[in-house]
Amino acid sequence: MTQSTARSAGTGTTRVRTHTWEAPTTYRDAGERSGLELIRLGLDGHLPPAPICGTLGFRLVEAEEGRAVFEGEPGEHLFNPMGTVHGGFLATLLDSALGTAVMSTLPAGRAYTTVQLGVNLVRPVFGDTPTLRCEGSTLHVGRTTATAEARVTGAEDGRLYAHGTTTCAVFALPEAG
Repeated sequence: MTQSTARSAGTGTTRVRTHTWEAPTTYRDAGERSGLELIRLGLDGHLPPAPICGTLGFRLVEAEEGRAVFEGEPGEHLFNPMGTVHGGFLATLLDSALGTAVMSTLPAGRAYTTVQLGVNLVRPVFGDTPTLRCEGSTLHVGRTTATAEARVTGAEDGRLYAHGTTTCAVFALPEAG
């Protein structure tokens, strides 16, 4: 990720933020592996992270069966018009941890998709807010549905910024066609 600053006539300082990413790997591309095996391949650097991670500035840092942890860096590039970090950043961080926690429980040949996401924002996030940590854990994983919960806290001080829940549809991967 790179970020640069330049002067712009009349409007102050213009900033430029660029990032690169590798082509994403889908479940089907990764072969007959469980969700946890795929996640571990990503953590080890053998599979590329999802492009959304680079776009918004967060990363998967831990995973085990039924649990996933992401960390993200707030910044002014995520601001809404009020000068605080947009709630969509926190919602995406929550959705990523929730979904990855569900994925970590799935056997080879099974996938998931979010069908409901509940987000509660309890504290504003500013551009200088230190690293945020989002830990998701499953509550129920069945044959066709899964539920999970997550919390976004300050990585250093443990202050709660947001919490959320998800319901996911669990399904068999369609055959390649």
